[in-house]
Amino acid sequence: MNGTIAKLYELTNAKTVEELWDVHTKHMATFGFTRVIYAFTRYFNASAMSSSEMALGDPQDWVLLTNLPTDYIDEFVQGGHYANAPMVRWAVHNDGACSWRWMEEMMSTELATEKERAVFAFNQSKGVKAGYTLSFRTVSQRSKGAIALIVPEDVGQHRADQIWAEHGEELMVLNNVMHLKILALPHTGSRKLTSRQREVLQWVGDGKTTQDIAILLGLTAATVEKHLRLAREALDVETTAQAVLKAAFYNQMFVLES
Repeated sequence: MNGTIAKLYELTNAKTVEELWDVHTKHMATFGFTRVIYAFTRYFNASAMSSSEMALGDPQDWVLLTNLPTDYIDEFVQGGHYANAPMVRWAVHNDGACSWRWMEEMMSTELATEKERAVFAFNQSKGVKAGYTLSFRTVSQRSKGAIALIVPEDVGQHRADQIWAEHGEELMVLNNVMHLKILALPHTGSRKLTSRQREVLQWVGDGKTTQDIAILLGLTAATVEKHLRLAREALDVETTAQAVLKAAFYNQMFVLES
């Protein structure tokens, strides 16, 4: 079993997002990309990307995975830097891989905006200086996923480009498989449902009424309504139908308990 097949075997056999991410970050480190950021949203609005910081949806709804320090991610995401990051904008409008050399070259021209320069300076100050961004192809106009592969602070873009020249095809395959595997695994993030909340939403998804669910689960109708309300609150939606859809987005419907 060669190295690539062994890596793919580990990725495809991961049982949780956490296990998958642990495996994938270790794989990327063997190539020299020791720091990684992955993000996926199902609430993408392409038409608003040029003017709205919410074009990628609420960050709480993203699948966001990284091994970068929490303080960096807090400032980059919660501080709003992501909305003006040149490589994020590239990923939104493109598929495939892009060297961060493109961003460096843009900063040397008048094309870069003040906000983009501020993001670039922030990344430089945090040692996030060189790497590659991979934007995954999607069949949905409402979803988008991308990953940043970052070399250590003391390694320049020239070395990152050398790594890509030698291993680019293998890296694309591994990252695409990782991305597809994440889409198939349950993900909770900050929108976590209890077992009972998931159960009542499953019955709603099967077309059952509140009274039907109460009989099936041996509960009162008021208790079923309480669980539905708490599920709506956990998923930050207005209606139960929206809760069913959002839980399905997170692959939290009809999952096997570990």
